[in-house]
Amino acid sequence: MEGDSVTLHSDIADIQRDDQILWMLGRQETRIAEINKEGNVLSEDNGTFKGKLQLNNKTGSLTITNISITHSGLYKLTITNSRRRNSYKKFYVIVYAPLPVPVITYESSQCPSSSSSSNCSLLCSVLNVRDVSLSWYKGNRLLSSISVSDLNIRLSLSLEVEYQDNNTYSCVLNNPITNQTQHLNINICQLCPEPWPMMQIVGVTTAVFLLMTIVCVMDCNLNNFTHRHHNQ
Repeated sequence: MEGDSVTLHSDIADIQRDDQILWMLGRQETRIAEINKEGNVLSEDNGTFKGKLQLNNKTGSLTITNISITHSGLYKLTITNSRRRNSYKKFYVIVYAPLPVPVITYESSQCPSSSSSSNCSLLCSVLNVRDVSLSWYKGNRLLSSISVSDLNIRLSLSLEVEYQDNNTYSCVLNNPITNQTQHLNINICQLCPEPWPMMQIVGVTTAVFLLMTIVCVMDCNLNNFTHRHHNQ
């Protein structure tokens, strides 16, 4: 993870007098640290490695402190001496950024148009991630998953659950070394208004018609009464 310290071990118990330790980075084999035959310890102190390299003068192991994504790559160790054949070691270092917590939202645009549908449409999303998997779980059972390797501005995965579902659901974002989990609160599912039954619609329509009739009759009687009173 970014910010960790990583040690690349030489597997040497004790450097001998004429041993030369050389650490290189990348396919261009850029020299970043070495112990020469005189026993002097030298390391790259510019650019991204400034103040971050520690070379053990007894074992030749290399420690990178406060590591960042820019330090990902192929590291090569070369050990040369006059007594035995040269030896080599390679390390491929992958540095991961901290993971954000997934966000679960309710898709109101997916509101069902009929009472026969009682599902809640959900979306789990994360922003600006790479080398991750996003998954939905029901309890401990995997329901669905999606993975990306390149930088993805927005990664999303949908899920439909029943409104009255009491199971435990969670959305998990993970890479090979860590994960972040967001548990579903079923209360974010907003029930859509259900259409009224036909008998209820007829009943309401009849009641409205009767009310309008009564108002009309009362209004007509009031007008007649006023007219007669005016004539008298």
